[in-house]
Amino acid sequence: MRSVFAFAIALTLGAAFPALAQDAPPTEEIKPQPEEQVGSRLDKLFGDLKRQRNEKAAERIAGNIWQEWFKSGSASVDLMMKWAGDAVEAKKYDVALDFLDQVIVLAPTYPEGWNRRATVHFMMQNFGKSMADIERTLELEPRHFGALSGMAEIMKTTGRKELALDAYQRVLAIYPMMRSAQNEVSELSEELAGEGI
Repeated sequence: MRSVFAFAIALTLGAAFPALAQDAPPTEEIKPQPEEQVGSRLDKLFGDLKRQRNEKAAERIAGNIWQEWFKSGSASVDLMMKWAGDAVEAKKYDVALDFLDQVIVLAPTYPEGWNRRATVHFMMQNFGKSMADIERTLELEPRHFGALSGMAEIMKTTGRKELALDAYQRVLAIYPMMRSAQNEVSELSEELAGEGI
């Protein structure tokens, strides 16, 4: 799939995870990073992303944002996210969902857990469940351009072009140099203009 959502999936699944033991996840208290530290780093990165006019430099900034999003603050959650990614690569989507359900139970305010589960539901063509998880992701992180891209792709796939266009425009308001979103906005605008004639 040449969509932005496929790009987001590739970024998500290609992320580096900490080297962790392959036995059962340890019982631990989740210790997220102080919100003000994470928030200030993300705020700076999003400011840089919005101002950047070089596509490659913007991609690097977006990659740094993804890395911030991947930080759960819990070795157990990181391990289950890794196992979920491995299951997706093996096309064992039900297994991936089991791990992601556990991630959400352990860390319900971790946006990337919801986003990853939305991605798996999308791959299974469970668009309603994917949208529900996307909405929760966006409640936790309104600037999540990966989740917005997923929403746009669902709208496009289900024939709701105007809503898809709106979602892609929301992506570009956050990440102006995302080439695939630019292309989608251009194509959808032309299609909708042609339908209006």
